[in-house]
Amino acid sequence: MSPAACRAALALLVCLGAASPSAAAMAQDCTGKLGTSRVMQVDPVGLQVGTKHFPQTLDLAEREVVLTFDDGPLPGTTPAVLKALARECVRASFFVIGRNAAAHPDLLRREIAEGHTVAHHSMTHPMTLADISYDKAVADIEKGIKADDKAAYGASGTRPRVPFFRFPGFGASPELLDYLKGRGIGVFGADLWASDWNPMTPEEQLTLVMARLDHAGRGIILFHDTRAQTARMLPAFLTALKEKGYRVVHIVPAPPQTATAP
Repeated sequence: MSPAACRAALALLVCLGAASPSAAAMAQDCTGKLGTSRVMQVDPVGLQVGTKHFPQTLDLAEREVVLTFDDGPLPGTTPAVLKALARECVRASFFVIGRNAAAHPDLLRREIAEGHTVAHHSMTHPMTLADISYDKAVADIEKGIKADDKAAYGASGTRPRVPFFRFPGFGASPELLDYLKGRGIGVFGADLWASDWNPMTPEEQLTLVMARLDHAGRGIILFHDTRAQTARMLPAFLTALKEKGYRVVHIVPAPPQTATAP
């Protein structure tokens, strides 16, 4: 990250009320690293992005990528993912499962302290929310959000700190999408993924995801920080991004709009 970009990211974190360790993380010396090229403030209201699931995606330039990780945190793998990201000064977004967040709040707080975005992925990861009753699905979503915020910040309110959600298994329904829209919670899909739910070597996974990325040219990439093969692959993947001229964009929620007097 350039000095100017680093200062801008630091100012944004302060503006958003991030904890001081996050600001300190963003201020580290990133000379010669892949870095985080820019921070994108995303308005969650009505947001539905990721061309694997929706007609539109984030407004990314050619060779810009957003790195996202699902299903954590998990002690056996998440620390290795965080170490690899920190080594290259890269910020990512973690869509966490509520029961994992409740079980490992130290890892959740570490993600925030190191400057990452912590978003939501339901309480129990049903496969899928669209395949259970609407009431049970809503309850699982809301329990997950509350568990995540309590683990991360010590308390939960009516509005999630980060109003971003990803459906487990991408199993949405029109009714659930409308529910989240009414709650002001943005929905993230993906533009491409590493298929890391399938067993493969780190080398095979790197070849697969880079081929998909080179074909797409940009986009939201889905990984799982619960997969050992992904944790082992990640340093080489970040090196490949740097060598091929890709740039990492970090997404954060835009501050809520406040009404102005006429």
